[in-house]
Amino acid sequence: MRKVAVVGVGETKFSGPQERTSVELFAEAAAEALTESNLKPKDIQALYLGNVLGDFSEGQGSMQAFAAENIGCFNVPANRYEGACASASMAVRDAWMWVASGFYDVVLAGGVERAATMGTPLATRTFAMFSDSRYEFPSGITFPAVFAMLAHLYAAKYGVPLPKLKEQLAAVSVQSYKYGMFNPQAHLRKEVTMEAVLSSFMVSTPLQLHDCCPFSDGAAALVLASEETAKKLTSKPVFVVGAGQASNGPLANQQEYLPRLRARELSAKQAYEMAGLKPEDIDICELHDCFSIASLIAAESLGFFDYGTSGEAWAKGEADIGGKVAINTSGGLKAKGHPIGATGAGQVYEIAKQLREEVEPERQVEGGRIGMTDTLGGDGCTLVNLILQRGW
Repeated sequence: MRKVAVVGVGETKFSGPQERTSVELFAEAAAEALTESNLKPKDIQALYLGNVLGDFSEGQGSMQAFAAENIGCFNVPANRYEGACASASMAVRDAWMWVASGFYDVVLAGGVERAATMGTPLATRTFAMFSDSRYEFPSGITFPAVFAMLAHLYAAKYGVPLPKLKEQLAAVSVQSYKYGMFNPQAHLRKEVTMEAVLSSFMVSTPLQLHDCCPFSDGAAALVLASEETAKKLTSKPVFVVGAGQASNGPLANQQEYLPRLRARELSAKQAYEMAGLKPEDIDICELHDCFSIASLIAAESLGFFDYGTSGEAWAKGEADIGGKVAINTSGGLKAKGHPIGATGAGQVYEIAKQLREEVEPERQVEGGRIGMTDTLGGDGCTLVNLILQRGW
């Protein structure tokens, strides 16, 4: 397999409701990625697009074909990926495989979503389709409830008193807001204190308002190229050196493993082994913090902290810049936002910018050489992990 590099990235602001269509949003991100890559639309050989709810948010199917034509990639193969919140990561992983195989030299991958435009009731209902629609949703289980149950399981399994766990979760949210405040692309750019998190209204016990990410609109795009092609396009290639993906069925079928998510641990293992790296080699990680408890579970499954200890690690600053591993320097889903079909590509955007040392000084990880993304779709149904490394 050939080495594959990210040679250009683009991203819209993640925000509340947008008036532009998904095709228009993706065009903005794609134009930026192409400009960074010193390429023109005619140079793109295929388009892989993550989009989950376009059918519901604007009544538009076949988003990928319209997006390809809109940006001038006429008649190229265009595929749409739906893996709930991991959709764009699936698109990026497949783009990487096609270029690594030698079939294509240059592929555009990314995602787009207008989740905020849908409004809370419709977005909540459609998000719930990515749990088990026959048993879980009719029982009243939405994603806040799923992660609230995981929080209770976490507290019980690792002997963390619930009041202490709530303080640890608040520390996760405060850190995300801190970095999001300095990210011009972030949906929620504000400082939030521990007191504000702990006094916000209850969503699903023990998760409160500031433990939960927002619905967002936005798009992100990446140009992936073979090593030979990348050398002609950029002096700062960021190579995809590891990739993993795994799946699970309904949450009830995962009960013997919970609160850990087996698919994540299998996916991460694939990525580490492919890259020839270990958790301690990772400098920066964008992980899936749809809820603050998801951060604790993810950080442990990725091998950064021992099981049951990640809350203490956050409190000690070990997940902060200058700590053991810098986590969610973009603000994460919590503050940067969560346009679900675009989220995974947005994570790669952040890692690429970090490794090129092109983000704001307040959130730049100095000297970072290796970054990792972690994207979760559904309630543990789809997990994708990517490891990226500076190529200069």
